[in-house]
Amino acid sequence: MKTVEEYLLFLDGKGFSFGDDAIGFIYFGKAYTNATDELVITAIECTLKIQKKFDGSFFVSLLELFNDNQLKTKKEVMSFIKTNQLFPL
Repeated sequence: MKTVEEYLLFLDGKGFSFGDDAIGFIYFGKAYTNATDELVITAIECTLKIQKKFDGSFFVSLLELFNDNQLKTKKEVMSFIKTNQLFPL
């Protein structure tokens, strides 16, 4: 499993770079929700797929949603989103 830093470098290599403000939101959200790297990466992926860009407040809201519903893995998150028809992914 990649770390958040490795994932951000991977995205940068694909041409999607994050500004300092976005990176700040990512690490703030990780610390604020005590999320694992897997959940942070999943929230980044979902944010980009749903919003078509990085939206820091949306990202943090996703992490809070994952936390509130005690979701621990990407598989649990995707199942939860699909079951509750939250977003088209």
